[in-house]
Amino acid sequence: MPSAASQRGLLKLMLKLPALRGQLQLLSAKNQSLASLCEAYEEASSMLDRQRRLAPLDHSIISEYELICREIEEEVISVCIADTRT
Repeated sequence: MPSAASQRGLLKLMLKLPALRGQLQLLSAKNQSLASLCEAYEEASSMLDRQRRLAPLDHSIISEYELICREIEEEVISVCIADTRT
């Protein structure tokens, strides 16, 4: 059973990557590495949102979390591409 954080991350990724929504939904149920990526995305994107609400803004931390989110998105796309090849 996926964790609540994994579910929230999956929903965020489905919004961010609309072309992969259906595949993400199917894969998340059977692919543990994707579920882990969803959980990591939830944590990173939540931290990014919190950092963006702080005053004063720490642009270096914001940039770091933006990069982490992009890297997770790229890894999720790679997992989806690899699944279509099998």
